[in-house]
This record gives sequence, C-alpha cells and structure tokens, in this order.
Amino acid sequence: MPKHIEIFQIDAFTSEPFKGNPAAVVLDNSLSENEMKNIAAEMNLSETAFLSDSELANFNLRWFTPKSEVKLCGHATIASLHYLYEKKLLKENSTVTFNTKSGNIKAGRSNSYYWMQLPIINFSRVENSLTELYSALGLKSEQINNDAFIGSNGYLFICVDNLTTLFNLRPDFNRISEILSSQNNFSDISIYTLQTIESESVAHIRFFAPNEGIFEDPATGSAAGPLLLLQEKQNLIENFSNDRIYIIEQGDVLNRPGRIGVSYNSKENILKIFGKAVTTLKGSLII
Repeated sequence: MPKHIEIFQIDAFTSEPFKGNPAAVVLDNSLSENEMKNIAAEMNLSETAFLSDSELANFNLRWFTPKSEVKLCGHATIASLHYLYEKKLLKENSTVTFNTKSGNIKAGRSNSYYWMQLPIINFSRVENSLTELYSALGLKSEQINNDAFIGSNGYLFICVDNLTTLFNLRPDFNRISEILSSQNNFSDISIYTLQTIESESVAHIRFFAPNEGIFEDPATGSAAGPLLLLQEKQNLIENFSNDRIYIIEQGDVLNRPGRIGVSYNSKENILKIFGKAVTTLKGSLII
C-alpha cells in the first residue's frame, strides 16, 4: 500500500506569499533517510525539512537539499516553526528544542515572529588569492571592500562596494562549482554590501551554493546570522546594541525579497535569527 505523507510548502522570512524563501515541511515518524532524499529531490526546493518525534528534544529536525543533507538551515527551521504553529503544536511566546545534526537548537515564537538560536561560529581572514573565484563571480578587484573571511560553518564572506555591484553579479556556476570542489576551505559563498534598500537594514546579501544544488538562495538565515556576528566583530555597525534585532536583506534580485532579523548578545554569546512565514501549499505525497 502506498503511503500518504502530508506536506506543507511555506515561504519564510516574509509575510506575503511568493516572497522570501520557500521550504517544504513534513512531520512523519515513518520515513527512511532514502525516502527523505527522494522527497527533497521531488520538491526541488532549496531545502525540505523533516520533523519527527524525539527522545532528546521536542522534535528531531533534518534538512535536505535536492542533492544532499545539510547540517543547518535557517529558513526551513522558520518554516518548520510556522508548520508547528499552524498545527497547534507550538503556542505564542513558547520555546521548543530541535535535535539536529548541529546539536540541540532552541527556537520558538514570540510577538508574532519565529526565532531560532544559531551556533556561534569563528572567522578566519582569507590569506590565499581569490582572483579566480572573483573572476567567476564577475567581480573586479576595485569592487571589493575589506578582507574576505571564512566562517567555521564553511561559508565564505565577501564584501562588495554597493548594491549595483551586488545586483549585477553574473556568476559562472560551472566555474564556481569547479573552484569549490578543488579546495576544502569553504563550501558556500555569501556576498554582501553594507549599502541597503531600506534605511533600517544593516546589509544586503546574495548566497550561492551550487555544489549543494542551490545556485542562489533567496533568504539564508544561516548566512545572515553569522554576517551580523562578523559585522559586530569588525565594528561595522554604529552603536551596536545587544539583543537589538537588526535587519539583513536578501532575495530582491530574484524578485523574492526576504527580510531576516538577527540579534547578537555579546555578553552571553547568543546569536538568533527572526522571521515571519506564510503557508502557500498544503497537500499529500503518495509514495
């Protein structure tokens, strides 16, 4: 007998349909890892989240791209929280814990926003030449501001001079994929500028992960969070305030604008991302 699996598609980091970053969410205890991979490939979204009962936390949570499992995903976690809230498994102003490949992660809903706590990462300044990568991205040396940094999460962070440069990037993904495969220092690329569309925002980013089946991601919480941390470490935010929610923009170049809230408490070393979400599809998979 075929199995009928309930599945939601949810846009995260937005309150409007067809904006932000879409993720599929499934709550099911019976799925094998191979079935999860097949479902993620079938949905063909940047990530599909799989929730199940857990003895170590409130829920187990795993994330799959169309190609592989990833250790952390911000927008699919925000989508999962929205799913749980719609199913009345999460209440307003409450907290849950997810057991993940990145350890137990605290998350919840507060004041109509979903939030999750991110692991703290470290950064190292890039010492080797990135000339070949810059060429593959369509970047000129005079368009690059500051040094590039690699996070311990495997993300490369490159700062460019303005929104025009950022929006006019024409990545050669075949070349970029070859460059990523030829080294093991970083796996994904976050390019950002301190110039923003909205005056209250602190950065605008684009995120590329071609080797994980994601040419460009519309809204990446796992990049936005560390980016604020990097900005704080470099004193790039004037009058930085602990626990204030700063806004990082993404997705406008894809016509899927997303707004990611990020807070960092330097005293307690706690990093969180915040966002809204909206359900766009409910249905059943038959497998």
